Amino acid sequence: MLTATIFALTAAVLHAGWNLAMKAQGERFITAWRMFVAGGILAALALPFAGLPGRDAIPFLVASGTIHVFYVHFLSRAYDAGDFGMTYPIARGGGALLAAIGGVALLGDEVGLAAGAAMAVVFAGLLSLARPKASSSARNAALATAVLIGAYTLVDSRGARASEAFSYGLCLFVVTAFTLSLSGLLLGRGRAFVDGLASTWPRDAIAGAASVTAYALVLVAVTHAPVGYVTALRESSVVLGALGGWLLLKERMAVARLASSGTIALGMALLVWAR
Repeated sequence: MLTATIFALTAAVLHAGWNLAMKAQGERFITAWRMFVAGGILAALALPFAGLPGRDAIPFLVASGTIHVFYVHFLSRAYDAGDFGMTYPIARGGGALLAAIGGVALLGDEVGLAAGAAMAVVFAGLLSLARPKASSSARNAALATAVLIGAYTLVDSRGARASEAFSYGLCLFVVTAFTLSLSGLLLGRGRAFVDGLASTWPRDAIAGAASVTAYALVLVAVTHAPVGYVTALRESSVVLGALGGWLLLKERMAVARLASSGTIALGMALLVWAR
């Protein structure tokens, strides 16, 4: 359980970092596409050392790679239309809640009463962060992103448990780099992808590496602990996201957001204690 806790919290830091980098750019879909391609290249380079996850992982990789295409599209829309401090918590908090429920209902995860109560505190704090007013398009895109996050988390949790988790995570980024590239080319965004690449590739490579590492850690963590436990800890990234939006993106940081962040921190402490 300690391994799952450390990995999930490390993933939270890395995840908040690459999402802030994506939000800070003007062409957010193109930025995400470049990040995932960079991550896919780095993952491909690491696969010879990590090994392949096995044939049992193929259906899950294909399904998740397809879901990730829609995830990136809706996440880009949410960031285009709304404040990071609102859209990120809705997407991540809602996705974590759906994944936790699905883990119990579909994957046979067992969550005790104390841990369940602690998770409820975490999720309440996550959702309460979504206080600022925003357009319906931003809110709807964030909610759609949450559904897709819940879906791919469950698919990948099953795939990681049916194979070798770290190798599965690396393969997933290779597959997603391909499916996202295919989507971008079909939408006629290939030229936009290439334009400016010479100046952005160092940033994209760093963000891609953070994304690969973060999700690989999550997939290893869910082989050691219930999905709900891991996702609750991982989504503590919204606290870092709120702080990053305030300090780096100059978004408003109200007392309400500070209170929500404190609620999340309390819930995480209770969750670790309950386990």
